Amino acid sequence: MATQDRLTQWNSTGETPSLRNRKNFSSSEKTGVSEDKNCPPVPGDDTQSSNGTLAQSEARERVSNRESVAVESPSAAVLLMLVVGLSFSTRLYKITEPPHVCWDETHFGKMGSYYINRTFFFDVHPPLGKMLIGLAGYMTGYDGTFPFVKPGDKYEHHSYAGMRGFCAVLGSCLPIFAYLLVRDLSQSHIAALITATLLIFDTGCITISQYILLDPILMFFIMAAVLSMVKFNQLAHRPFTASWWLWLLLTGTNLAGAFGVKFVGLFVILLVGLNTVFDLWRLLGDLSLSLVDIVKHFLARVVGLILLPLFLYVTIFAVHFVVLNKSGQGDGFFSSAFQSRLIGNNLHNASMPEYLSYGSTITVKNLRIAGGYLHSHWHLYPEGVGARQQQVTAYLHKDYNNLWRVHRPADNESQSGTPDLVRHGDIIRLEHKETTRNLHSHLHEAPLTKKHFQVTGYGTNATGDRNDLWQVEVCGGRKGDLVKVLRSKVRFLHRVTGCVLYSSGKTLPKWGWEQGEVTCSPYLKETPSSQWNIEDHINPKLPNISLSVLKPHFLEILLESHIVMIRGNSGLKPKDNEMNSKPWHWPMNYQGLRFSGVNETEYRVYLLGNPVIWWMNLASLGLYLLMVTVASIALQRGFSLDQKRMEHSHLLMKGGGLLLLGWLLHYAPFYAMGRVLYYHHYFPAMLFSSMLTGITFDILLKSTELLLRPPYSDWLQRTGLIVLLFTFLYSFYLFHPLSYGMTGPLAHEPGSAMAGLKWMDSWEF
Repeated sequence: MATQDRLTQWNSTGETPSLRNRKNFSSSEKTGVSEDKNCPPVPGDDTQSSNGTLAQSEARERVSNRESVAVESPSAAVLLMLVVGLSFSTRLYKITEPPHVCWDETHFGKMGSYYINRTFFFDVHPPLGKMLIGLAGYMTGYDGTFPFVKPGDKYEHHSYAGMRGFCAVLGSCLPIFAYLLVRDLSQSHIAALITATLLIFDTGCITISQYILLDPILMFFIMAAVLSMVKFNQLAHRPFTASWWLWLLLTGTNLAGAFGVKFVGLFVILLVGLNTVFDLWRLLGDLSLSLVDIVKHFLARVVGLILLPLFLYVTIFAVHFVVLNKSGQGDGFFSSAFQSRLIGNNLHNASMPEYLSYGSTITVKNLRIAGGYLHSHWHLYPEGVGARQQQVTAYLHKDYNNLWRVHRPADNESQSGTPDLVRHGDIIRLEHKETTRNLHSHLHEAPLTKKHFQVTGYGTNATGDRNDLWQVEVCGGRKGDLVKVLRSKVRFLHRVTGCVLYSSGKTLPKWGWEQGEVTCSPYLKETPSSQWNIEDHINPKLPNISLSVLKPHFLEILLESHIVMIRGNSGLKPKDNEMNSKPWHWPMNYQGLRFSGVNETEYRVYLLGNPVIWWMNLASLGLYLLMVTVASIALQRGFSLDQKRMEHSHLLMKGGGLLLLGWLLHYAPFYAMGRVLYYHHYFPAMLFSSMLTGITFDILLKSTELLLRPPYSDWLQRTGLIVLLFTFLYSFYLFHPLSYGMTGPLAHEPGSAMAGLKWMDSWEF
């Protein structure tokens, strides 16, 4: 009867079956029934019923008993300390080897140096990870002077161990977080131990944690966010207490951290968001709560999971902009107005006329990423490339040949008095200052973008033809609007062909000095490639204003930085001789990444997951789906299941379902991405897969009770667990040189440390 009461309550709440440690508190249970400590709590389960205060009180009392059972025994504490010790020792071992730049340390170590030197740079990821790397380096004695030019450069006397050690410490927390998370989801120390062992002895997780990279920082915040979410869900029976608020706010803080390191932190935000939606939907169905209570719950989550992360995320960028206040190599990716705030940039504290006028000398900058300045020089297009006229290109650097004069269509005489201002809709002629050629286009095809028209320099000293005329269009403006220096986005429409001046982003051959191609596009859709702004503006007849007046405010530079990052991310292409991969490669461990070294004389480190662990994770996904299918059919058909089988079934569906959703959210979106992809992108998903493996194999081992009676089933469980853990440990022993480095013969040569272990031809060690 007690079991039937529990099942009735589970069905009424929509939660996981009342877990093993939850009592009905009949007198017989209070005195005589021992409890199994493997009760699986479920995120969001407060066990509240709509049957009144008595049911609510009983539910809370049961949860309280579950928590008292969950208090760790001394052996459990020792187990946790063992996990902690192994996690840190495997990650910090040989942390200074090799003593040279490895793989993407050349990027993220350099960016840490930029923060120490306060030099502005551009990167496609948000700044938190690089800021923390720079802070770790600064706090451990690194002075920011190492150039990080290329992989293989020796660190010599420079202090780099602090930055590597910081990443390794965060990477060491991943098995610990996974252990705690699986233990809380399943209330099984065995499941938690299997999970932690998978991650501790995975060569891929070790390697990616030991270098100056963003990945361990990202995964730290992802796991911390999920762990905080589960802890918060377990306190649903004690809303608005200090601990409830603590875990809610920690969840929001870690969400901001994950998104502040990489944009793929959005995936864990989606996971927490879906969990929150289901949680609020459950609360809405709890008739013991008033609408005021439900509104309080909703507002608390808005504050903790939306407003707080948003505030922290914006604060990260505020600190980023304050620290990086000096001009650097990233200036050219941003607008002229953005550059004017950087110390050392030619626009910083400069003064010039505010509005574009006739007779002015200007530079014109394209708004696409690395679009360059409108540029010309004396060289002509070669034979066979359109008309043999003067080249017009896009040049990334400041140069005298970037200067152009603004004239009326048939006039280049200087005006007496105050010159007229250029307005939206005006027809102008742009004359190259150095060569006196006019900016010109015609129906010849462009050099590289064949569906566009060629842009050239034509005529001399005001002589030319009507193909030299361009109409000024202020984006979003109306006829008569003035053109603001730095601030206005401008398009130049060719009067004869109707095309628009365009920077294609393609690089011209050597005859074009490998500068950018400028075309006239017949496609008139507004894009950054067809938008320009006036950067330098010289006209002695107009009053100058300080550009500090034109500096963008914080929200403008915040928005611009995100637009530039998103465009840069989507435009990432593989480097020369660099091995990219496809998402279907990742779960099967098809191909790794070289972190260091190629030949037998070099110190080689190869990023590759422990094949035994990764293939077991892959098999576990199929096994999990099979077990869930069988359990679902059994429950749906009303088969008579004992309480343990019921609990296992609901744990698979609820706790396992949460982890499967986490894996899918961190893996499936990569199939839709157009940017270049790499093997290391799978590691956040691999964390969820490993946790799911821990729960799946724990339930599989416990299901031996279906085959054998105690004590034989207990012996089989222990034997299976020992074999499983020994398999992980031995496979780590075989493949550990991949993480900790190796020299000498390659895997296919006799005498190699990896002889006989190159199980797939696609592995390159």
